[in-house]
Amino acid sequence: MMSGRALGHTGGTLDKLDTIPGYTTALSPTRFRDGVGSVGFAMTGQSERVVPADRKMYALRDVIATVESIPLITASILSKKFAEGSDALVMDVKCGKGAFMKTPEDARALAESLVRTGESLDRRVVAVLTDMSEPLGRMVGNFLEVEESIACLRGEGPADVMEVTLRLTAWMIVAAGIEKDVAVADERCLAAIADGSAMAKFRDNVEFQGGRLAELDAMDGSARAKYSRDVKAAEAGFVTEIDAFAVGMAGVALGVGRDTAADPVEAMAGIEMIKKTGESVAAGDTLMKLWAEDEARLEAGALRLEGSVCIGSKVPPMRGSLILEEIAPE
Repeated sequence: MMSGRALGHTGGTLDKLDTIPGYTTALSPTRFRDGVGSVGFAMTGQSERVVPADRKMYALRDVIATVESIPLITASILSKKFAEGSDALVMDVKCGKGAFMKTPEDARALAESLVRTGESLDRRVVAVLTDMSEPLGRMVGNFLEVEESIACLRGEGPADVMEVTLRLTAWMIVAAGIEKDVAVADERCLAAIADGSAMAKFRDNVEFQGGRLAELDAMDGSARAKYSRDVKAAEAGFVTEIDAFAVGMAGVALGVGRDTAADPVEAMAGIEMIKKTGESVAAGDTLMKLWAEDEARLEAGALRLEGSVCIGSKVPPMRGSLILEEIAPE
């Protein structure tokens, strides 16, 4: 997989992987192919030798306010993926407050653009529209999300993360021609988690890309930025809404993301959501825990979270499936 860096309120896969001690995503094309061949997958990013034009376009989109342009998003995504030599792709197209595409209509337009462009290039592209109206999972942060991903590989991840990840992976199995039915493919994914083979594959990849597993294991559950603060509930009731965009922007303030492509990020900064929609709270309960490397960032993050959590007196309706729509070529 060829991935990118955080920009705005959205996170970057490469920034997360960089928090694993020793792990490098700066792979040459030869090394990348070796990883796919020997481990089964490899993670890399664009470089001076690999889709160099996309790096320049990415920086340009940032400064000319075209980050949300559907044609440019389509070109950026597919240029990286097809440069890898992929024959089939499964895309997670998010919509809601925490996504670039705020409405299902805009998300569908992007999804259809990706599928149509793939077809025009004789590639199979499947787009899965998923709900991002509130943050996915309980962790927001670079290492924090690696930690949560490891929990998912143990079968212990949050239900919402597991639902989306399993469906995307099931579609990958179908798109690759291994299974014809998504439900059957989903069972294969669950079996890989249950027998430990999914976790073993992740650890093989960490070793291949220079990661130090013993150090990663020691960090799990304990590696956090220097300063912390709790965001507490002012009243009792039930969490009725969490503003995903506000949480994402708070992450930028804490050091998780970037305002511009040149900004650095903090590995151990982030947010843990102690309470999520539908859960009961008492006055004074901790809603979120924040971490940052300096007190100024911590204060800025807390300010951006003001009003981001709504508390009501009644239990909100149960959230439906996060899978809103699936678009595949005929």
